[in-house]
Order: sequence, then C-alpha cells, then structure tokens
Amino acid sequence: MHQPAATSGSRTRMNIGEVLDRLRPDFPGITIPKIRFLEDKGLIKPERTAAGYRKFSSDDVERLRYVLRMQRDHYLPLKVIGEHLDAIDRGLEPPPIEAVVPTVPQVALAADGLPSAESFTRRDNLRLSRRELVKIAEISEDLLDQLEQYALITPRPGTGHYDTDALVIARTARELADFGFEPRHLRAFKTAADREVGLVEQVVAPHKRSRDTAAKARAEEAVSEIAALSVRLHATLVKTGLRSS
Repeated sequence: MHQPAATSGSRTRMNIGEVLDRLRPDFPGITIPKIRFLEDKGLIKPERTAAGYRKFSSDDVERLRYVLRMQRDHYLPLKVIGEHLDAIDRGLEPPPIEAVVPTVPQVALAADGLPSAESFTRRDNLRLSRRELVKIAEISEDLLDQLEQYALITPRPGTGHYDTDALVIARTARELADFGFEPRHLRAFKTAADREVGLVEQVVAPHKRSRDTAAKARAEEAVSEIAALSVRLHATLVKTGLRSS
C-alpha cells in the first residue's frame, strides 16, 4: 500500500483548486469544504502565504489520498487515521488494515489441485448483496446481468442474496472474459454440468428414496464422491484433448 511521505518532497506548491483537480478522478465527491475540514482536524497542514492562502505540496496531496482512501475503503474514523499518519510521520509502519469485505472460504482441494469430495459437501453462510458481488468479483453490472440471463448465476431462492459459488463463477467469468469468452459462450459449460448432475442423480436416486437413514447417508456420500470423480475425469479429458490437438 502506498503511504504518504512523512517528509517534504517537491517544492512545487498548489492552490486548493489544483488539489481538487488531482483528487477528483479517484475521489469524485471531494470538495473544498471537505479539505478544509480535514485541515481543521490536523490531518494536513498546508503552508500559508502572507495573504493567508493555502499552498499544498505533493506530499500534502498524497496525505489527503491516504485519508480519503482509508475512509472510503476501510471506513476508518478520522481519529484512527490520524494515529496512522502520526506513526508514518515518526518513521513507523501503520497497523495492518483488516479486510472489510467478505472473502471466499477456502475450498478443499485434492492433491492434484482438483476439488475433493469434501469440497462438494462444504456449506457456508456467505450472503452477498448484488452490489457486494459486483464489487468483490470485480465485474460490471452488465456482465452479471448476462450471467443471470444464461442461468450461470442465480441468487439464493427467496433472499436475493448470492453465495460463494456465485462469487467463484463471477470471478471465473471475468477472467475468461480476458480471453474473449462471453457469457453466451459459457452456456456449453452449464449444459455439460447439467448433464453430469443428471447422471449423478440417476445413479443415487434409488438410495435417496430409501427409508433407511443409513442408506440415505451413503447416498449423500456417493454424490460427493461421484461429483469429484466426474470433475477429475472432465478436467483430464480436456487436458488430454488439448495435448493431442
């Protein structure tokens, strides 16, 4: 993370309007009263001319960036930000910033890097709003609309929230987009997945209908094992096909 310099840098001085021009691309809501307020709180100390006009250095601007970023991205109160700046001024490192957005739980992976059977039984309570999903997955609203249009992502029934799987799919779709894949191209993956799900359900359906509790438990275990094996088979067939092409 870039930190504001604690010592004076370039001797170039700017007026408050020029400071706004530098900050607005990253902080559109910044205003002159906001800058004056932060000065009143002692977070910046621009020079003053004989006539009383503020003159800001490049270091002042970086200091403002730090304050505004800590407010926007980490919701830190000004008192805490002031303590960070004081530490930086004294040549110390500010404390690490805790994440303020949900993170994806680690998926249990097999030794070869493929999902294990345990990963198919994993459940979590992650619930993301649409806005959070877009922000955390770093996708656009338009991309999410298309992913939903092709049924690649759906919110949890009755809640409107999105889970970990939706987040993983959104991130993967964004990375595939860098290679020219559009959501319409990903329908083939959804179709293949639906076929595999159908095969698995066909195999375990008789056990699931059993009144024997133990049989039902074995059916659930079988679903996880078969799912992991099918993913392994699919991945290996793709790898083999690419090697021979």
